[in-house]
Amino acid sequence: MIKKISIGLLIIALSTSCVSKKIYTDLENKYTDLKKENRSISDANGKLLKDKNQLEMDLNALKVASDKVKQERDKWIADNAALKTKMDLLQESYKALEKNSSEALTSNMAKNRDLLAQLDAKGKALAIEQERLNKSSQRLQEMESIIAAKEAAMKKLKETLSKALNSFEGKGLTVEQKNGKVYVSMENKLLFNSGSYSVGSEGKKAVVELGKVLADNPDISVLIEGHTDDDGFSSAGPIANNWDLSTKRATAIVAILSENKMINKQSLTAAGRGEFSPLASNATAEGKAKNRRIEIILTPRLDEIAQMLNTIN
Repeated sequence: MIKKISIGLLIIALSTSCVSKKIYTDLENKYTDLKKENRSISDANGKLLKDKNQLEMDLNALKVASDKVKQERDKWIADNAALKTKMDLLQESYKALEKNSSEALTSNMAKNRDLLAQLDAKGKALAIEQERLNKSSQRLQEMESIIAAKEAAMKKLKETLSKALNSFEGKGLTVEQKNGKVYVSMENKLLFNSGSYSVGSEGKKAVVELGKVLADNPDISVLIEGHTDDDGFSSAGPIANNWDLSTKRATAIVAILSENKMINKQSLTAAGRGEFSPLASNATAEGKAKNRRIEIILTPRLDEIAQMLNTIN
């Protein structure tokens, strides 16, 4: 599609002698922007496919764990049935010995009683273990349901954010879902001037729109991470280093979100990562631009799952 547009623009430029250099430059810039947008869409598709594969792997792992619990339960059931059969035979033998007992059989009868007592204790232990396995299997099923529900909720949250922030995607803002979390990434060109931690008007609009969605999702934990490139600062300036700058920028985003009184402030966390978690190489200007960003990581609360794990012994 981009090639067709490019050829069309070129034909118009060549066939119209009245076209000015400014118009030609504008058309050429639009072609460059379209190429960038095409690459961005291709990258997003690749990330979505990777996230889908990860979710499928997680689901398969849960299924393997569930199958293992079921196999253990079946084994205990089989062992219990076998022991019960042996117990019945011993009881019949014991009754026959008692009926035809004599002083010579007293010792054997005592041994049989001890064996029956041991088997009875083993049977009770097996019954307790069976009950535990049944509860564990039920907990696993409940955990699978909760995880599936939270995954669906995060997918809906991602869709809601994409819709709310649609006007900013293409201005350095992206929304993606991976590893059960939703990531909102904002490049510094949308938020800050170079070396500054004061949020610009356009960036503030994006953060405010994000805050409206977070206000409707109070059970989501929100981590705001500031990231920089590896350019340093003069020690005489107001900013000590990239750690300081990234932390101040993350805190500035938290301050804007906190203006929304409907947001649960306890769910907000600000963190500075400096230049130590880059997305691209700092050897190029393009790589540095990608590394200068704010990442907002939205995580579902897993308290229910943690409690269930504690009950599985």
